Amino acid sequence: MSIVVTAATGHLGQLVIDELLERVPADQVVAVARNAAKAAPLAARGVEVRVADYNDPAALAKAFGAGDTVLLISGLEANRVAQHQAVIDAAKAAGVERIAYTSVLGGPEADFDLAADHITTEQAILDSGLPYTFLRNGWYHEVYTEQIAVQLEHGVIGSAGDGRIGSASRRDYAAAAAVVLTGQGREKTAYELNGDTAWTLTEYAAELTKQSGKDVAYNNVPAETHVGVLTGAGLPEPLARIFVDVDNAIERGRLAGRGSDLTRLIGRPTTPVPDAIATALQK
Repeated sequence: MSIVVTAATGHLGQLVIDELLERVPADQVVAVARNAAKAAPLAARGVEVRVADYNDPAALAKAFGAGDTVLLISGLEANRVAQHQAVIDAAKAAGVERIAYTSVLGGPEADFDLAADHITTEQAILDSGLPYTFLRNGWYHEVYTEQIAVQLEHGVIGSAGDGRIGSASRRDYAAAAAVVLTGQGREKTAYELNGDTAWTLTEYAAELTKQSGKDVAYNNVPAETHVGVLTGAGLPEPLARIFVDVDNAIERGRLAGRGSDLTRLIGRPTTPVPDAIATALQK
């Protein structure tokens, strides 16, 4: 019986593996990845690597074993509902002990476009009859801090108004996943995960100004203007509209936070956004 992490070479997956290795021996951890070469550093740490793609049911059938605990990290592709269903089907056929899924803050109550696939996947897991844990992650600091080079040049551009964002770091969410995967008694549970302190984009821009020494303003623009900015930067229009719709959800308070599940799970405060900005500026 192993703890199996899908999408293990992605940004979140690698951090989950890191957190798991702080809690359990490497021979209890399995990494599912599309590319064996990319997963080689994990294998070098003693983690078993199983090669499988969300689009390949035959490979997924070999990725899980009876009694495994599986973390399904949500996909990024347009057909991810079908991909998630393939993972769920393979996990059920294998007789896994439990499946955990990285969902979205609010779960079925989330009323923005990005949430739709997560809501469908949660229902598919419920329909499967598998014991489950839903990790309903809020927004990530890195959505913003990975764009700092652009922000320093052009400012922070968005359409979220004065909406507050209860974000946390990827490492925080990864730690929560590791706690859930290694713990007992967390079946049929949904955790609403967000940072301890919610902030506005105006406050973010002010903190970036303070730390960088450059004048960074938050430019709140109309939704269609925001779409144009994102597509002009190379983002496909359907994806750009999803991100702009998230800003609308932020303005309506949907990502401000829903409690302190994340802090309780990880046993420490979540990473403050000023710390995330400082880390990004050092890179």
